[in-house]
Amino acid sequence: MTTPNTAAPTVAFTTPPIYAARLRHLLTLTGFTPLSSPTLTVHHTASTISALKPHLSPPSLDLFSAVAFPSRTAIAAFSAAADGLSPPLLSPHGAVFTVAALGRDAELMDDAFVSKLSPHRVRILVPETAKPSAMVHSLGKGGGRRILCPVPAVLGLTEPPVVPDFLRELGESGWAPVRVNAYETRWAGSECAAQVVERIKAGNLDAIVFTSTAEVEGLLKSLKKFGLGWESVKSLCPKLLVAAHGPVTAAGARMLGVEVDVVSSQFGSFQGVVDSLHDEIFKA
Repeated sequence: MTTPNTAAPTVAFTTPPIYAARLRHLLTLTGFTPLSSPTLTVHHTASTISALKPHLSPPSLDLFSAVAFPSRTAIAAFSAAADGLSPPLLSPHGAVFTVAALGRDAELMDDAFVSKLSPHRVRILVPETAKPSAMVHSLGKGGGRRILCPVPAVLGLTEPPVVPDFLRELGESGWAPVRVNAYETRWAGSECAAQVVERIKAGNLDAIVFTSTAEVEGLLKSLKKFGLGWESVKSLCPKLLVAAHGPVTAAGARMLGVEVDVVSSQFGSFQGVVDSLHDEIFKA
């Protein structure tokens, strides 16, 4: 696809507000006109923090050998739950405690975060590939050890298979995963696709970026409220490109009936999907 140079291509993205600023910035730097249309909200609540805190209160965390964070929000929820608890959360003596995160999410695990757990016992694990399955592989055999998994409670949408598959794979690797709903992922409501629908009906939306499967379902639910299905979208806006942040999101979108044109091979950060989309739109 070749886009005229008269105007910057408009790229919608459905990323939750908590992550949207990063993606908007990258899209702008790459020469796109970003259109934020979040289909989800993601945040921790008093209820989810209350569910997580008992697992962190000393000496409870010593019952675990590791904690696995599937997202930045999981790390933020963990930090919020740890506030008010006296550090360190781990006893001074014991085996290495592994803290695992994906891609640039690990930036949140700074010295202050680590020292809150233990000055000496913590090992940070960031798999080379930012996928839950790669995290499981990097963690190795569990040998029956317990691993704390702060994950989202999905409300108003079908829970994507990502978290259940992750927990199942941990179990298959010999870990004993303990699921805690540490934050909430909620549908943003029936009007969340309004700006996207306006652009689609005008035929002037160049691309849309999805960064999770739940975002896709959220968009489809809202489109339905506007009387549109995905086939209608493609008919109204045949030039529209669909970009997915990594193969997990791409597979989820396809399961929901949304064909994906661009899949980033580098998905440790949003830069990968932005670069892949740029290469596709501006290819000769």
